[in-house]
Amino acid sequence: MSKIAIIVDSSSYIPHKVQLAKHIYVADNPVLFGRKVYHESHWPVNAAFYKQMAASSVQPTTSQPSIGDLMAIFDQVKKDGYDQAILVTLSSGFSGTYQAAFAAAAQYQDLDVHVWDSRIATMGAGNQALLASDLAEKGWQMADILEKLRLLRDRTSVFFVVNSIKHLQRTGRLSGGQALIAGLLSIKPILNIDPSKDGKIVAVAKERKMTGAWKYIEENFGKIVEGYAHSNWPMRVTIVDADNPTLADSWVEKGKALWPDIVFERGIIGPLIGVHTGEKAVGFIWAQDYKTLED
Repeated sequence: MSKIAIIVDSSSYIPHKVQLAKHIYVADNPVLFGRKVYHESHWPVNAAFYKQMAASSVQPTTSQPSIGDLMAIFDQVKKDGYDQAILVTLSSGFSGTYQAAFAAAAQYQDLDVHVWDSRIATMGAGNQALLASDLAEKGWQMADILEKLRLLRDRTSVFFVVNSIKHLQRTGRLSGGQALIAGLLSIKPILNIDPSKDGKIVAVAKERKMTGAWKYIEENFGKIVEGYAHSNWPMRVTIVDADNPTLADSWVEKGKALWPDIVFERGIIGPLIGVHTGEKAVGFIWAQDYKTLED
C-alpha cells in the first residue's frame, strides 16, 4: 500500500468499481430539496435524480461536505495506515468544497493532507484523482505528484451545453459572458471552464439546437487537437451527460470517427453538478491523456 491516500468529493463521478479498485476515498456531497438533505449516493441510478428534480415543486440546492464529515474520512485514512493524502475537489470557482476541505485539513493534526483544486468538475477532476492514485501506487513523492497534477490541470478544459440556462441562473453559477444571457433562454448556450485560469463557468457561444452545438464543438475542438498534437500531448476526451445518454453516445461515436487517435470514454453529470446544469446537459471534456503523464 502506498503512503499517500487519494480522496475525492463525490462530484468527480469516478465509477464505483474504479474507486474500489484504486482505494480512492470519497466525501459524499449533500444535495438539498428544501429542508430535506440527501447525498449524491442516494441516487445510485443517475436518472432517478433528474426524475425527482423534474417532479419536485422545490428545486434542489447544493452544499459542501461538512468539516466533520471530512475529518471522519481523514480518521479512516489514518486508521488504514496512510500518513499523507491528496484531496481532489471540484473547482473553487463555482463551489465552496475546496474551502471547506482546506479548513478541515488545516485543523486535522494527525494526517498531512494536501487539498487540490481541480478547477473543473466531473471526470475532469476524476482523471486528476486517477493520475494521483496511479502515481502514489508507484511510490511517487507528494511534490512530484502535485507537479504532474498541475500539468494535467493546465491541459484540461471542457465545452458543455445545457438544455436551458435557467438552472445556472437560479444557482448563480454563470460567470462572465453576461452580454449573452439575455438571448440564452430559448437556445442552447455553450459554456466553458478553463482550469488554467480561475476555473469559473463562462458562456462562449449560443446555438438554437444541439446539432448546432456539436458543429461548434467539432470546429473549435479540431483547432485544439492541432495544438495538442504540436505539443506532443496525446489526448483523452470524456463525454458526460445529465440523463441524455443517446445524445452523449452519439457524440462519442462522432468523435471517434473524426479523431481516431484520441481516447474517448463516457461519464455522467451527477446530482451535485446536475442541480446547476439541469437535465439533458452534455459535456465534452478534453485533456492530455493522464496515462501519458505516469512515466
